[in-house]
Amino acid sequence: MNFRIIITSASVLMFTASAWPAEDQVQQLQLQLIQLQADFEKTRHLQQQQIDAITQKLAALSVAPAAPARTDEQQKLEQELATALEPPAAASRNTPVAPSAGGAKAGSSYMNLSFGTLIDAGWSSVTDPSAQLQLGDHDPSKRGFLLRNAEISLDGAIDPYFKGFANIVLKLDKNNATDIELEESYLQSTALPANLQLKAGQYFASFGRQNAQHPHAWSFVDQPLILGRAFGPDGLRSLGAQLSWLAPTPFYTELFLSILDGQGGTAFSFRNLGEPDAAGINRYAGRATSDRTLRGPQDLLFVPRLASSFELSDSQTLLAGVSAAIGPNDTGPHRRTEVYGVDFFWKWKPADAAQGFPCLTWQTEALYRRFEAAGDPIVPLPAEVLRDYGYYSQLVWGFVPRWNAGLRVDYASGNTAAAEAGDPYRGQRYRFSPELTFLPSEFSKIRLQYNYDHGDLFGNAHSVWMRLEFGLGAHAAHKY
Repeated sequence: MNFRIIITSASVLMFTASAWPAEDQVQQLQLQLIQLQADFEKTRHLQQQQIDAITQKLAALSVAPAAPARTDEQQKLEQELATALEPPAAASRNTPVAPSAGGAKAGSSYMNLSFGTLIDAGWSSVTDPSAQLQLGDHDPSKRGFLLRNAEISLDGAIDPYFKGFANIVLKLDKNNATDIELEESYLQSTALPANLQLKAGQYFASFGRQNAQHPHAWSFVDQPLILGRAFGPDGLRSLGAQLSWLAPTPFYTELFLSILDGQGGTAFSFRNLGEPDAAGINRYAGRATSDRTLRGPQDLLFVPRLASSFELSDSQTLLAGVSAAIGPNDTGPHRRTEVYGVDFFWKWKPADAAQGFPCLTWQTEALYRRFEAAGDPIVPLPAEVLRDYGYYSQLVWGFVPRWNAGLRVDYASGNTAAAEAGDPYRGQRYRFSPELTFLPSEFSKIRLQYNYDHGDLFGNAHSVWMRLEFGLGAHAAHKY
């Protein structure tokens, strides 16, 4: 009896012991299931949050899509495109961009940097063309190869109220020595009321059509004779300020007034000491000169101009202007100079022109100069009025894409007056200049020009010049 009890008890204990591992395994599996369910709920919750966030973004984009951020390069290109698309009459009247909360930058800041070079090669029947034949500072000046203009140009927005411009020119003389000059450096307003605009600094005066143009914008390789006689090798440019007004007329009309320092070689017919003679005495038109100090407004140079543009038809445009330059000269304490000019520019381009061709342009300027020269008893030369007058007229025909052909006629003369013997800026001269230009692209140009010259000092002369031009970078748009 006791034995059975012992056997039964042992069997129960063995069964119970064998069931413990199974129970532990069940519990472990139950715990794993609970953990997986918790992880699933957590993951589902996170994914639902992400789905909700993306759904909200899609809904916002479908209502008002956001514009992509513009890079600095895109802003610069947009500014250049806006400038290029402005009509001629409004090209100098840019609306400023409102300043941002952080200052006066507001996305209007940009700067263009470019570099252009003119390389010449040619021959002339005159041994030294620079002595009496080619008097312009950027004209071909000797036989063979030469570089008369390598220009660094900068322009850009200073702030919402001003734009800035600068031109630094390097050139090689006849001996290949390098000269450098600050040709222009000025600011120009963009926010004055009543269609007014202010320019201040060193700049080419707004006289006629070509004086304010840089050599790479010329249609011929050299400066017209009458412009050289009135304004010298460098053209009329000086330190000062200009105020212009765009009149509210049905057609483009703009009035300019510059008040300039008018001193130095770039003010050739005004407060200019001239060149030293063998004795070291500065002379102009043969007369000894003295530095005329600025005593008041009467010693400043005033340059007014009125310009208008007319649309003659859908394919023809005419621009016309009148200009003057009035100021003192250095031959005497009360001597004055006056220069007057008229200019015309006509362009024909049919509506179906391909790449801008065919087209035909005609440009003409006529000038008159009245120079009150003091007497010089040492030379001797009397006190008298020197009068000079002349014109140039040029036709340029774009006959097929990338090819232009042109012809320019020049004439300059003056009254019979006592002057220094051999003065290249006196006497009668005329010139005929045919040219042919090939433009591989908008950044390069190849020009071939022949000059037949006649002058009282040198008789007849023949010259052939070839010019290669190239430009790097984004150059500011030129006025039409």
